[in-house]
Amino acid sequence: MRLVIQRVSHASVTIDGVCKSAIQKGFMILIGIEEADTKKDADWLVKKVLSLRVFDDENGVMNKSILDTNGEILVISQFTLMASTKKGNRPSYIRAARPETAIPLYEYFCNEASIGLGKEVGTGQFGADMKVELLNDGPVTICIDSKNKE
Repeated sequence: MRLVIQRVSHASVTIDGVCKSAIQKGFMILIGIEEADTKKDADWLVKKVLSLRVFDDENGVMNKSILDTNGEILVISQFTLMASTKKGNRPSYIRAARPETAIPLYEYFCNEASIGLGKEVGTGQFGADMKVELLNDGPVTICIDSKNKE
């Protein structure tokens, strides 16, 4: 499971011209899921996301977590994060999980993040053509892959 986490001042996702979810200060997370991923990967990543100290403290030092700042989270599924670009110029998505694997894991990740955050997490719609808008704050962008936890 691969995440791209962006610290944002605000973010939203629109589907067919209708805003599905919008957040203020917090994280906009893109999530890519591969066939080998499990709930264990999701659990590890949720814990990591909630503990990341990338928000400024009173001294302007990135020393606070999203929990410390009462931030919000928007999670968008993005199978293209699992792209392989080793051969040629057309990315291969063979590692990306099929919907029957990816959807339950995406929903599980979002649910566990909501529980840990203590409030609802905004979501996109799996497989939809989504328009994502955000204002990256910093910019702060962090990539985490559950396969690189050791």
